[in-house]
Amino acid sequence: MKLKIYSQNINQLERVSNMENNNNKTDKDILTKGLKQLVICLIFMFLGPTMLHIAFSNNDKPLYLVILILSIILCLLAIVFLAIGINTIMNSMFHKKK
Repeated sequence: MKLKIYSQNINQLERVSNMENNNNKTDKDILTKGLKQLVICLIFMFLGPTMLHIAFSNNDKPLYLVILILSIILCLLAIVFLAIGINTIMNSMFHKKK
């Protein structure tokens, strides 16, 4: 009698577990969008500090201020794309759609 009740409870737990596993799949389209944003972030992470170094090493040139402002904008864009990319990847895993 107890064995029968125990096996029924196990079957119910397995069904609930299978239902949860089907709902917890990662949305691949949103995941690829997030990975693309992280690749753009990676480009900005290298480009921004490199241009910042160039701007600081050539501070007597006429384009010093333009390169400095552009490099700071690229560094800020790297931070923004990092946050957006991580948020998009987390949304793909936990199914938060807009």
